[in-house]
Amino acid sequence: MNSYLDEDLVTLGEHARRFAQGRIAPGFQERDRTRVLDRELMREMGQMGFIAPELPEAFGGQGMGCLAAGVIHEAIAAADLSISYINLLASLNGQILAEHGDPQVAGPWLQKLTQGEALLAIALTEPRGGSDAANLRLRVERIGGDYVINGEKTSISAADQADAVVVFGRTGSVESGAHGVTALLVPCDAPGLTRSRFDCHGQRAIGRGSLFFENVRVPVNHRLGEENKGFVQVMQGFDFSRALIGLQVLSVARAALDESWEYAAQREAFGQPLTAFQGVSHPLADFDTQVTAARLLCLQALWLKDRHLPHSAEAAMCKWWAPKLAYDAIHQCLLTHGHGGYDRGLMEQRLRDVLGFQIGDGTAQIMKSIIARTRAGRKAVPI
Repeated sequence: MNSYLDEDLVTLGEHARRFAQGRIAPGFQERDRTRVLDRELMREMGQMGFIAPELPEAFGGQGMGCLAAGVIHEAIAAADLSISYINLLASLNGQILAEHGDPQVAGPWLQKLTQGEALLAIALTEPRGGSDAANLRLRVERIGGDYVINGEKTSISAADQADAVVVFGRTGSVESGAHGVTALLVPCDAPGLTRSRFDCHGQRAIGRGSLFFENVRVPVNHRLGEENKGFVQVMQGFDFSRALIGLQVLSVARAALDESWEYAAQREAFGQPLTAFQGVSHPLADFDTQVTAARLLCLQALWLKDRHLPHSAEAAMCKWWAPKLAYDAIHQCLLTHGHGGYDRGLMEQRLRDVLGFQIGDGTAQIMKSIIARTRAGRKAVPI
């Protein structure tokens, strides 16, 4: 219990945790080996109301708010970070479709999304760069009643498993930067769209890959937001996902810490439990403190969003700090377990899984620039 979570949210989190530990956790390592996202689990999550509960009921959600999405998200992630990508992608893409999509097009997709019948990816990064997201080259041309897409997107989560993808492409001139980008909803069975998958270090059940567009056509009503304004309008949703990512990785670190405290208290050396030695217990205490504090920051960002208050800086803080902290904390937990931690198992898989978030969805350098711009102003921090 804390000032951000009332009794109902705590109960919701416990409900999600029981489901996650009973249904998701047992297949954690197997999914890493097979690299297959369990669609049956996704449907069960939808039936339980665990996917994008913050969306309005008219779009298949429950209108429960962003904090509700957060407590569910961290419960699922503690069992399997890859499976929790279902929640992350649904909340990010669900908000984009609900706010910027044509209801006749977005509505059916949102219903399938919340029911666990569809997985949506988001395609921003390109081979020539990721952090300079406004400098896109994927070409989108309007021809009659369609948009025609040509180019490549890369390092896309769930690239080969998604049913549809939110694609950012250039409709304006290169010089127009962020003001020449349009967002489109593209079904993954569209002719001309092919996909590949990378052999990634972690997050292997969800996977990453490339999308190749060769004269892919979608109707104009698949546009999300206004033409040439997709980047500026749609990117606002990333503040939400950054706070969710913070909770996602910190819940993995919390699981590792809880197991490490228990292990160190039971394991003996020189006639005493390992926790009797400050060289063992103090590093764990240090990371326990920081993980607890970072979680509160993530909850604060979601609390602010639920109240429609500015939260860009707080969300950026969540995104750069939490992944690095989670990685360092799990690394310490792995060392605490000795050779048992180094063997292929829960600790090393957690370490691999959280590492990716120091790269994708916004680097630490970009997040710190966002914080600086928020505090000092865009003119004072031009890059």
